[in-house]
Amino acid sequence: MRRMERQPTHPGKIIREDYLTPLALTVSELAVTLGVSRKTLSKIINERGAVTPDMALRLSRAFDTSPDFWLNLQKNFDLFLAEKSSNGWQLVKPLAAQLLHSHF
Repeated sequence: MRRMERQPTHPGKIIREDYLTPLALTVSELAVTLGVSRKTLSKIINERGAVTPDMALRLSRAFDTSPDFWLNLQKNFDLFLAEKSSNGWQLVKPLAAQLLHSHF
């Protein structure tokens, strides 16, 4: 398993720096466009909320991107945090070796 060296960018930062600022949009204006509450969008932009599949569809439609783009940003961010905050996953023994030996 390859470990990530640096923290991936949160999708909220991408929204803020690559879309809100260049397009001179407010959080309220974008929230209306997306059909979500200002609070919901603000949590994502301030990196305290996550992009859900529904939000990924809305963002992809608004910004002419793919939903996968937004979900992958969120997934990478979440996996990095999980890897850094939990050690339980490191105690899991790989099954691949056991499966190979059980078939012979």
